Amino acid sequence: MEKKNFLVCLVGLPASGKSTFANKLKELLESKSNIFKVKIIDPDEIRENVVPGEFNHSKEQIVRRKSLESVRKALEAGIIAINDDLNYYTSMRHDLKNIADKLGLKCFIIHISTPLETCIKWNENRGKPIPNRVAINIAKKFDDFGKYNWDIPLANYDLSQLKDLNESIDKLIDIFIRNLKISEDLAKTNEFIRLSSNINNEKLDKITRDVAGDLIRNPNFSILKNKIIKYRKIFVKKKLNTDLSESEIRKKFNEYLEKNLNIKIS
Repeated sequence: MEKKNFLVCLVGLPASGKSTFANKLKELLESKSNIFKVKIIDPDEIRENVVPGEFNHSKEQIVRRKSLESVRKALEAGIIAINDDLNYYTSMRHDLKNIADKLGLKCFIIHISTPLETCIKWNENRGKPIPNRVAINIAKKFDDFGKYNWDIPLANYDLSQLKDLNESIDKLIDIFIRNLKISEDLAKTNEFIRLSSNINNEKLDKITRDVAGDLIRNPNFSILKNKIIKYRKIFVKKKLNTDLSESEIRKKFNEYLEKNLNIKIS
């Protein structure tokens, strides 16, 4: 795996198995490479520090803000960040994507799609740390994926149906690696295109300046100086980022001037 960290945005209902998934993902990521550190940003831990022993909806904005700040700090430190939060609104997922985008990193959305009925059962088994009515309300408010191109999960997992969590996450990590490799290749290609375009544009600028200068210094065309300068600028703008040889640039520019100035360039 290339030495570049990324963000994993988990999405799912309360008690859907996100924390189980996050812990196993962290374990397997770290076992595959000693290059990376992996940090799980768990809002339950933040929530416990903000309002110990109870769920207080009025404090959720504070919990959310601290969670996002923890994600940003982890990514800036070169750590793979796993955001183990509900992220049931599109805006919540977008907040995380924005953090990764600003740092030039990938954000992978993973949907833990365990059904509500199972989540309620699991929540009861663990002593109802979140009231069932909250889980039901979140399920009703859940923003569907796909409204925006970026808001499509890389993978979906119903943990109540998974037979082998390790195998599923191993396959997911392979998908992470392939996506990171594709992004790296695209970045290299874009950089090559940018550098090539800069070289071609410098060549275009120099040759058209030379041709225009020769014409302006020619007594037969010096009266057309302002028009030659004007049409040179238009020609250069049209031909920016095109891969033309020096002879092609000179030929096409001469033809362009002859047509627009109604002159004959020998």
